[in-house]
Amino acid sequence: MYKDEMIKVCEQLKNKKEVIILGIESSCDETSIAIVKNGREVLSNVISSQIEIHTRFGGVVPEVASRNHIEAINNVLNEALEQAKLKITDVDAIAVTYGAGLIGALMVGVSFAKSLAFALNKPLIAVNHIKGHISANYIEHKDLIPPFICLIVSGGHTAIVEVESYVKLNLIGTTQDDAIGEAFDKVARVIGLGYPGGPKIDAYAKQGKNNIKFAKDSLKNTFNSSFSGLKTAVINYVHTLNQKGKELPIEDICCSFQTEAVDGLVEKSLRACRKFGYKKICLAGGVSANSYLREKMTQRGKQEGIEVYAPSLKLCTDNAGMIASLGYFNLINNVGISDVDLDAVSNIDI
Repeated sequence: MYKDEMIKVCEQLKNKKEVIILGIESSCDETSIAIVKNGREVLSNVISSQIEIHTRFGGVVPEVASRNHIEAINNVLNEALEQAKLKITDVDAIAVTYGAGLIGALMVGVSFAKSLAFALNKPLIAVNHIKGHISANYIEHKDLIPPFICLIVSGGHTAIVEVESYVKLNLIGTTQDDAIGEAFDKVARVIGLGYPGGPKIDAYAKQGKNNIKFAKDSLKNTFNSSFSGLKTAVINYVHTLNQKGKELPIEDICCSFQTEAVDGLVEKSLRACRKFGYKKICLAGGVSANSYLREKMTQRGKQEGIEVYAPSLKLCTDNAGMIASLGYFNLINNVGISDVDLDAVSNIDI
């Protein structure tokens, strides 16, 4: 009954000049709530990070993340409303990340969203977290519209997709094992940099040289990627030097690993643009904040006449702004309109 009523409400909202979406994101270790108008104008985007909490454990502890989401989420909501200068009743719909991510963490956000939506009698919009990262580009680049190619890179996902419309993607290539962000974290741990690994490797790489050859790309002629072999090659290299009592060239390891990991993805992404006839490519996901990736993609894009888009650094990581943005596009395209029995799902397809 609730969903049937909300489908009618969504039809009415399509004719509204300004549609206000409240987005909720809790898929990992960031508790975030944002309020976005018409999918592109951010009125507020509040993020409560748990990085300092999980750093001492060397990575995200799911149970700890869930408990901290519970403690933070109500305060984050109040702050988001205050920054947007709105009341909760001014919101037209509630969008929430229902997957992919840590199941306990997701359940906090989904339960909170369902309660809000039902209490306010507002539509509940389910949002795919992975697709949400792409929508960060719609906030950053107001004139960007599909179709285009997108490289999605994060701790849990690495994929090249054709963005056919705001709500439809076609998978072109993906990782066969580790995601690139996962590889960054594991390599950082092995060489003693700790968590989170991506920003630390990026920083050290700027001081190093690309003078170590770790592993060949076994999937060079495909659109798929593999980082397990590269990660293992780095581990073996480090163990060999440790056994010989030699000092680790940390900067050179970071530079060589990062160069090898990123260059292949850049070339595959641009090859996808050529094959499918696109002149626009976007970066999305936490690893899209990597400075070398952004520089390399921009440089190669200019050489090939392909325009490169990327979110600002604050929109690369998990945030509710991107969830509210995609929630808007889902709403106007009749996608993800959910009942109050919506469940969190740890693994979902792109």
